[in-house]
Amino acid sequence: QVQLVESGGGLVQAGGSLRLSCVVSEGIDSMNIMGWYRQAPGKERELVAIFTDDRGPRYADSVRARFTISRDNTKKTMYLQMTSLRPEDTAAYYCYAQHYGERTIHYWGQGTQVTVST
Repeated sequence: QVQLVESGGGLVQAGGSLRLSCVVSEGIDSMNIMGWYRQAPGKERELVAIFTDDRGPRYADSVRARFTISRDNTKKTMYLQMTSLRPEDTAAYYCYAQHYGERTIHYWGQGTQVTVST
């Protein structure tokens, strides 16, 4: 059973930085899509940044030029470097991975909380 485990969340002042990590227990090389989503209280879960097989990284307009997604398969880990954080970035951040072959399988982490204070 593949597990995704996030870490790196916390409380930071506006303008600060955090780096989130997502460790994939197995099979990271077989994941066709990997990315980060977030969900603020009372809002829908939204895409933050994502890798797909045939395209470079894509970002939500709200985080472009501030956040950077990266992936190190040798460490079985995906990262989200967040800079110039704003209070509106406050949310639970979730790691996501998808494998598609004979069937499509979706994996989610448990989430890590990011809180940006003014």
